[in-house]
Amino acid sequence: MHKIRVLIVDDSALMRRVIKEILLTDDNLEVVGIAKDGEDAIEKVRSLNPDIVTMDINMPVMDGLTSMQYILEEFSEVAVLILSSLTQEGALKTFEALELGAFDYVSKPSGTVSSNLYIVGKEIIEKVKAAYKYIQKEIDVKEL
Repeated sequence: MHKIRVLIVDDSALMRRVIKEILLTDDNLEVVGIAKDGEDAIEKVRSLNPDIVTMDINMPVMDGLTSMQYILEEFSEVAVLILSSLTQEGALKTFEALELGAFDYVSKPSGTVSSNLYIVGKEIIEKVKAAYKYIQKEIDVKEL
């Protein structure tokens, strides 16, 4: 089976490490790269060709929503999964992300306390796989 290629985008090195550890617990997932901000994410999508991008919203240089718009405009076969602590307090940002084309979102529990991210690890893996299935169906439809 094709491994699902994931790019992790988060400005926190600790969060990037924890997300990578979570994803690597599933043999069907492969972390192809890591980006520290939205601008870095666009470059990495161009060079690494991921299937899925996990995207934080609040980042320096270029935020996740802006970056996601560029990525989805240029790469319609990539799905973006928002992973952000803003998703509960900043519900408007989350709805905006979904409206702009994000596949789905996962709330980082307790703000940015990364050890609690393991709590939602299963949800992250499930949503990455669901996003991949969705993208594959979209590609199949385009080929008809």
